[in-house]
Formats: sequence, C-alpha cells, structure tokens
Amino acid sequence: MPARLSEIVDEFAAAPRDVVLEMLLEYSDVVPPLPAGSADREGMEQVPECQTAFFLRARVTPEKTVETLFDCPPEAPTTRAFAGILADGLAGASPDEVLAVPDDLYQRMGLAQAISPLRVRGGTAILARLKRQVREQIG
Repeated sequence: MPARLSEIVDEFAAAPRDVVLEMLLEYSDVVPPLPAGSADREGMEQVPECQTAFFLRARVTPEKTVETLFDCPPEAPTTRAFAGILADGLAGASPDEVLAVPDDLYQRMGLAQAISPLRVRGGTAILARLKRQVREQIG
C-alpha cells in the first residue's frame, strides 16, 4: 500500500469515533474537479453500488503511475470522502501499489463503526473498480 494511504488509514483508525465524521468531511473537499474542457464523464465508469451518482477512471500513465479521476456531487460528502481519500492516498502510486491496497481498506480505517454498512459497501466498490481498471491496463 502506498505510504500516504497507509498514513491516512492509521490516522482514521486511531481517531476517536466522534472525530472520524469530521475527518471524512475534510476529505470530501480533496476531490479535484474534472479537468477543464473534458467531455461530461467521458471514459468514466459509474459505480452503481453507491447511493449517489459516482463515476471514476483510473489511468496508468507512461511514467507507470496511476492517475485517478472522480466525479461525485458535493451533496454526497461521505462518498466524496472515499474519493478524496483515494485521490490523496494514491497520488503518484504505481500500479502495483494500487493493486496492493487491501480490499477491506475502509474497515481497517474503522469506518464501519462510524457510517452505515451501505456506505462502506459503496466505498469498497469504488476501490474494486479502480483496481480492476488498473489491472486491465497493465495486462
């Protein structure tokens, strides 16, 4: 797992439960907007397990790092927080580092005690699709 993502996991796991929701809200602001001039969600995959419209795309660059692109409405802060955690934690990561992220990432962060199981399932689906897209590009 990339070092930055590991730090984020540790921060959440160590935080008191009442602080976890505040931390999630902070990460909901980390999601960068879609690039200017990009067609509306072109090439992005929808994650239907999320309760809100959520789209993502992972791209393995020629430099062998993974770029992530997320689109999620601001009125879905928990789902945006999942994207923000991944955007921050996977920035500059290699495909192998992304694929090494544990599937139970959000449980390791202690989020199952702070948010609904349905939301955790959505976050897990986001990670699974991201990893699948990376796997497909590296063959």
